[in-house]
Amino acid sequence: MHFSIPETEVRSGDNGSTYVAYNIHVNGVLHCRVRYSQLLGLHEQIKKEYGSNVVPAFPPKKIFTLTPAEVEQRREQLEKYMQAVRQHPLLGACDLFNSFLRKAQQETQQIPTEEAALDVCLCSGPKLSVHILTSDQTEDVLEAVATKLDLPDDLVGYFSLFLVHEGVDGSLTFVRKLQEFELPYVSITSLQSSEFHIVLRKSYWDMAYDHDVMDNRVGLNLLYAQTVSDIERGWILVNKDQQRQLKSLQEKGSKKEFIHLAQTLKYYGYIKFDPCITDFPEKGCQVIVSAGNNELNFHVKLPNEQMKEGSFKVTRMRCWRVTSSQVPVTNGTTNPCGSTKCDVKLELAFEYLMSKDRLQWVTITSQQAIMMSICLQSMVDELMVKKSGGSIKKRHHESVHRSDSQQALKSPPLLVRNAITTTKLNSVSLRGISTSNSTNDISGNDFHGNYAFEGIGDDDL
Repeated sequence: MHFSIPETEVRSGDNGSTYVAYNIHVNGVLHCRVRYSQLLGLHEQIKKEYGSNVVPAFPPKKIFTLTPAEVEQRREQLEKYMQAVRQHPLLGACDLFNSFLRKAQQETQQIPTEEAALDVCLCSGPKLSVHILTSDQTEDVLEAVATKLDLPDDLVGYFSLFLVHEGVDGSLTFVRKLQEFELPYVSITSLQSSEFHIVLRKSYWDMAYDHDVMDNRVGLNLLYAQTVSDIERGWILVNKDQQRQLKSLQEKGSKKEFIHLAQTLKYYGYIKFDPCITDFPEKGCQVIVSAGNNELNFHVKLPNEQMKEGSFKVTRMRCWRVTSSQVPVTNGTTNPCGSTKCDVKLELAFEYLMSKDRLQWVTITSQQAIMMSICLQSMVDELMVKKSGGSIKKRHHESVHRSDSQQALKSPPLLVRNAITTTKLNSVSLRGISTSNSTNDISGNDFHGNYAFEGIGDDDL
């Protein structure tokens, strides 16, 4: 998750006095509004719990009223502090930090704790209404959904809740996976738009786990509905013969056979992102990125209108980073962002092993850059679990009461504004690059051709 404090506000207190509020944004969207004293209180609690040598430095108190320059300096320092805490493998996953963010989110949106109905969409289309408290965290809501569906406890960890945006044309944009530090009801309500939905979707990449899910009737139905939806959206590529086979299996109600056939199709289990821009193989190329099968797949439109396709394997990425910058939205002027409206520009860049001893940075400019990064990290995490002989089964419930040491091992990737977030694998093969030429029958709307930059397989970890 990308934490920032891009702005401050002067607000009125209960006694009529004014104070400076620091607006904490997550992924470029306002999450909560807090005072310096609240963050100081959090800092003191964390320091007491974990020790001064673990907690990052906190901006000092000032005796006199801050000047505008000092407010700006404190804003920058608090932003770095929040990022440092969130990045820390222990502090970023601790309940002190997450509960603080949840409480601050609720107070900022001024939504009292009360019973409420929350709609969660299933991939098959219908909405599932669950009765929760407005202050229930993501894990609580996921539990409520699982209970309503009668999904067994040991399968809950195979699924997650995602915030998505549905366009007027029916297109689906993944905004983020709902996190432990937020309240889903507050998050969706604060957006004040019917175009945003919470969706239940599987949260693993390795199709071998499909077997565990399909052994249960509810799990089978959820996986089947997601697969049908992905095919209908064109996320999974199907030729005419395969389409006939799938339709026949649907008519027979053969859900397992339907999924087994879908598993053989291109882009099964991938998440498709909105069109964006890349600098590979040339600057300014339009690209459609998909994440799945331990890779980022590129459909690139070159400046000469030629279409190419290729894949970047996560096992050949030495590291990656997400950066953000403020881009003024003005009529051709270049006023600083402090005096005009700004958009946040997000970029994902990864260093890739193109060939033996040759690493190259590849950059993607996309508002979904953070979601892409989270996908990469979850792929790496899953590969490491598989390599160690572990399993994601019951992962959800084990995380409820996990120890501090377990939190450090299982905490999600953390992103720093304008800084590198690095993930290193145990080893990277220096095998040469092989060319892949696909002969799959794909629709006329899809890009054709392949670059010779395919990576190594999972067995090379």
